[in-house]
Amino acid sequence: MSDASQTPRRALSAQRLRQFLARSADARVLVVGDVMLDQFIWGDVARISPEAPVPIVEFTSESYMPGGAANVARNLSALGARAALYSVVGEDLAGAGLHDLLTEQRVSCRSLFQHPKRHTSIKTRIVAHRQQLVRVDRETKDPLDEKATQGLIAALRRDVPGCDAVIVGDYGKGIVTQGLLDALKSMCRANGVWLSLDPKPVHRLQLDQLSLITPNRKEAFELSGLHDTQRAANPLDDKPLLATAATLLSELSPAVLLITLGELGMLLCQRERKPIHIPTAAQEVFDVSGAGDTVIASFTLAIATGASPLEAAAFSNQAAGVVVGNVGTATVSPAELQRSL
Repeated sequence: MSDASQTPRRALSAQRLRQFLARSADARVLVVGDVMLDQFIWGDVARISPEAPVPIVEFTSESYMPGGAANVARNLSALGARAALYSVVGEDLAGAGLHDLLTEQRVSCRSLFQHPKRHTSIKTRIVAHRQQLVRVDRETKDPLDEKATQGLIAALRRDVPGCDAVIVGDYGKGIVTQGLLDALKSMCRANGVWLSLDPKPVHRLQLDQLSLITPNRKEAFELSGLHDTQRAANPLDDKPLLATAATLLSELSPAVLLITLGELGMLLCQRERKPIHIPTAAQEVFDVSGAGDTVIASFTLAIATGASPLEAAAFSNQAAGVVVGNVGTATVSPAELQRSL
């Protein structure tokens, strides 16, 4: 499907969508990477503080959701797949709460290990009238020690041969080391397993030999080392963006490069094929928290259920369009996805 004239609107029919969703129950996807607990404090604002020019939030409720790679696994489960998580949390209440939330959402936590010297990362968002006012991060960023890394590798070596795909969520919190990634590349290559990665350019890793890379525009330019000098309304006319995509395809050689572009949608890139622009499916945007997690989860799941890269991109674009219309780190259900299409 190298012709850019094949529009994304024709790339995914309702019948094909139903087929992929029906096959999801048989798909087993492993998720590896940094996990965190997302805390949401909800309230109302009626006045400004007399102490400083800031709003006073009158507390109404709070909620907790899995974040980072845990949210990727949660998205897979919401779409009907069998998801398993491979990561490390602290021996603390946040880690226990994250484990409980994931178990409730049918994510296997057999390989979510506790570490006595690490703290579970927590991101606290204060939201009023559907608008996020501030975020407070409590994080662990130290690289995972060798003993814990080898524990994850052993668990993956046990399970990769029986899975359909692996997703690596690197959020720069220390779980994804070069040793872990190299071991995963070797395992997936030996077993013919699709390997997706959501990169964090500030955390420099060797990103060759991957099936899918999903940077956003800023991350793509950081990975390529090029400068984002100008933008065009149509990504297919955006010379700096196209040069960056060509550089990443040449230097890293992924099977698929999917650059997310916010309100402009996505750019699907493959070697020796014309890039394809997929306009956003979002009708309204309330919160982009976790949208990237939805993209990599739904694209990889679609590939695991037999989709072509173009169909998978359209599938993930549709899923992300639903998610950003909700407040909080959201997921999309099969029923919501079918209604949106």
